[in-house]
Amino acid sequence: MPQFIETIKLFNGKFYRLELHQNRMNKVFEDHFKDDEKICLAEYVHASSFPKNGLYKCRIVFDSTIRKLEYIPYEMRKIRSLRLLETDIDTLPYKKEDRSNLNDAFAKREHCDDVLLIKNSLLTDTSFCNIALFDGHTWVTPRIPLIYGVNRAQLLAEGKIIEKDIKMDELANFSSLRLFNAMVEFGECELTPYVIRKYNHQVSICTT
Repeated sequence: MPQFIETIKLFNGKFYRLELHQNRMNKVFEDHFKDDEKICLAEYVHASSFPKNGLYKCRIVFDSTIRKLEYIPYEMRKIRSLRLLETDIDTLPYKKEDRSNLNDAFAKREHCDDVLLIKNSLLTDTSFCNIALFDGHTWVTPRIPLIYGVNRAQLLAEGKIIEKDIKMDELANFSSLRLFNAMVEFGECELTPYVIRKYNHQVSICTT
């Protein structure tokens, strides 16, 4: 039976974007566990013994029921460079517990901090984050990411970003690149300004 994960931001006793996490969990049940009763995420986490101070990653592993719940102290990684890497990883509306394909891609980052994955000549995600690029007027996020993140969904609903296909050769048209996910807020991790470097048939984006 496949297993899935939800990673929820917990800061000073507050769970972030629970409704959006619930929507994504519901999609898992619709696709894989139609005959099982859906889990009420808010009820489950609030009934647990969760930390009331500090920043934590609430990591939930589940299939038709919750298999693991853990609270992990969180510290954001510094990202200053991304290696552009071709991928054929499938786009999914939810997160599988098995991250082996993304971990394999991350292992190919070489001298960079992470990878920026390219599929069908279009930008998608890094190994851990959705992305958005600034064209001088608007923040644009790839129309088809690898993972439809909850922070991404909120930013789209609030009109802070828009969706658009972004080709790899259009990177020079943008001045800034932001990484974000359930734990990293929009604007907390930004490469600005950045340069595009080519070396030994490899392309990377680095802060100047």
